[in-house]
Amino acid sequence: MKNYEKLLEVIQVEKTYGTGQTETEALKGITFDVFSGEFLGIMGASGSGKSTLLHCIATMQKPTKGKILLQGVDISSFKSAQLSNYRGSKIGYLFQEFELIDNLTAKENILLPLAIHGEEIKSRDKKLEELADQLDILDVLQKFPSQLSGGQKQRVAAARALIANPSILLADEPTGALDTKNAKNLMEKLSTINSNDDTTVLMVTHDANAASFCSRILFIQDGVLFHEMRRRVPGESQSSFYERILSVLAQLGGGSSNVL
Repeated sequence: MKNYEKLLEVIQVEKTYGTGQTETEALKGITFDVFSGEFLGIMGASGSGKSTLLHCIATMQKPTKGKILLQGVDISSFKSAQLSNYRGSKIGYLFQEFELIDNLTAKENILLPLAIHGEEIKSRDKKLEELADQLDILDVLQKFPSQLSGGQKQRVAAARALIANPSILLADEPTGALDTKNAKNLMEKLSTINSNDDTTVLMVTHDANAASFCSRILFIQDGVLFHEMRRRVPGESQSSFYERILSVLAQLGGGSSNVL
């Protein structure tokens, strides 16, 4: 963590689905802050509420109660026009399954958010080149998704999520569709961008290896915060942090293989 400026504030957020006998409480009053430049991981068992939480922050879903503030602005109360602007300029979203458009080249996929929101694309040429270099995809910019490996697709998706210089990158199981080698490569790239560019990252993951790249991890169980873990810096190795993550996952129930 590079400073202590609050970027995102999640305040007593609740999310309920259904009514009466079918009512399900996915989130039960979760509160936490995300600091500028932080790499925050969110982990928990399947059904714990971590994906629901990410969807609320991304404004894909609206909290039943509570507030979500980005740079002091309550995004949970946004209407349609405000939501569009928020999604287009304030957040970048990295999906598990890449979500690239097949008939667009990698470059066109990366620039698509700018085109949708009417931004001047030429002004982002330098940003595009920087991201492509950082993510090692300069040589695939003119290729179509069908010509790319899974790792290349996810790195193109990461560039697309970052092209508009969002305030925060939301990553939803970004290594879930990748093999071990490509997952490590992606996390190394994201970690470098976080460190060098002070890009704030909030990542939901079931992967302890991916989580070991974070500076802090929130563990969620049954819609509430179960535990918070910080990487001890300076001094703690990534492998040591990884082992501590596994020990908490085991407490959550059944060890890492059962934590989704």
